[in-house]
Amino acid sequence: MLIRNARLWPDGAAPADVRTAGDTIAAVGPGLRRGPGDEEVIDAEGCAVLPGLHDHHVHLRALAATRASIRVGPPEVRTVAGLRQALAGASGTGWLRCTGYHESVAGGLDRYALDRLLPGRRPVRVQHRTGALWILNSAAADALRLDDCDLPGVERDGRGVPTGRLWRLDSWLAGRAPSAPPDLEAVSRDAAATGVTGFTDATPGASQSDVDSLACGGAVAQRVYCMAPPEVDAPGPLKIMLDDGTLPALDDLTGRIRAAHAANRPVAVHCVTRVQLILTLTALDEAGRHRGDRIEHGAVIPAGLIPALRGLTVVTQPHFAAERGEEYASDVDPGDLPDLWRLRSLLEAGLKVAAGSDAPFGGSDPWRIAAAARDRPRFAGQADESVTCAAALSLFFGEPGDPATPRRVAPGQPADLVLLRVPPRDALGSPRPGLVAATIAAGRVVYSGG
Repeated sequence: MLIRNARLWPDGAAPADVRTAGDTIAAVGPGLRRGPGDEEVIDAEGCAVLPGLHDHHVHLRALAATRASIRVGPPEVRTVAGLRQALAGASGTGWLRCTGYHESVAGGLDRYALDRLLPGRRPVRVQHRTGALWILNSAAADALRLDDCDLPGVERDGRGVPTGRLWRLDSWLAGRAPSAPPDLEAVSRDAAATGVTGFTDATPGASQSDVDSLACGGAVAQRVYCMAPPEVDAPGPLKIMLDDGTLPALDDLTGRIRAAHAANRPVAVHCVTRVQLILTLTALDEAGRHRGDRIEHGAVIPAGLIPALRGLTVVTQPHFAAERGEEYASDVDPGDLPDLWRLRSLLEAGLKVAAGSDAPFGGSDPWRIAAAARDRPRFAGQADESVTCAAALSLFFGEPGDPATPRRVAPGQPADLVLLRVPPRDALGSPRPGLVAATIAAGRVVYSGG
């Protein structure tokens, strides 16, 4: 494939041609001649070409399942009346899957609250916005024989009766609650239209079949890099989930990290609170650090801990401050607000930083994410953590195994490219959906907008 008359991101001072051979960029320069045979030629007409965007933290199956779910949280639903209307207005009579719930809508839901909101025997399951919690109504709890489940994630009241609240039991629930097969092809198409050429799937507890199907199933046109438990053969790091209510002992966490490193695998540790970050950094100091070790989210990073992050990669969500700003302002401990969703301060400290959407728990469009990073709110007591659109978008340029090392449009680099409809300066001034004219993943056109 030969792309002619392109302006390379971000400067694009003079037009250049880009040739791909297989899944690699073979040559970049002015006036490249068309190759022999039927080499495909695309005229960029002076528009921007940039490295393909890699979403470094996403949950592909959950994102696909969300397409067939009812949104029951902000911004779509903000009141009890709105929640009741969303539940009652859902079509069909079988299992009802709902996502995006937040307590600002109707408080802390349990089975009895759901029973009041939607009387009857239709099984309902509602996922909290964080992804950590599912809430079942009584019909769903009975259908799943929840009384007989002795897993620790099943919350019970003082009488020992399940409340319908399930913590970190996604895999258990997915194997028992009927649902349509996730449409991964649709997720792939939507992502390709925004210039995404690769994903790092961060689904907790992924099985070998989960990893194999994403890598080899053909439904996803992009390159896929998977986190997975230690028993699963996967190209990505070992995913370690932390929740404040069930934090492991320091020795246990240190042992898990050491075991991963001994198997030549880095770790990716879920850290969304101050205590989770402190525990993780202490365990990494004890175990030693491995190339590729990552902090996922880094939602709360005290200023005094920024130097301790050197050598690690922070994979953050630059859009969460904008998407969840109202809820954060009221929900988050005021002492944590100055340290919430840092970005500029991490980059200015010279840390390794990359971006992931965390979709479906956040928006998935990198262009909207870049705009949100530029326009983010500033919380009480917080310094300015906004960055330019160019800086935010570059956080999606990284190598899958080294997210903070940006790929370039250069010979020898992967043939993962995005052709825009405008020159670089226009895209930088107004990043928005619809800018992508074509997306090339591993040397193949996976999206063409005409």
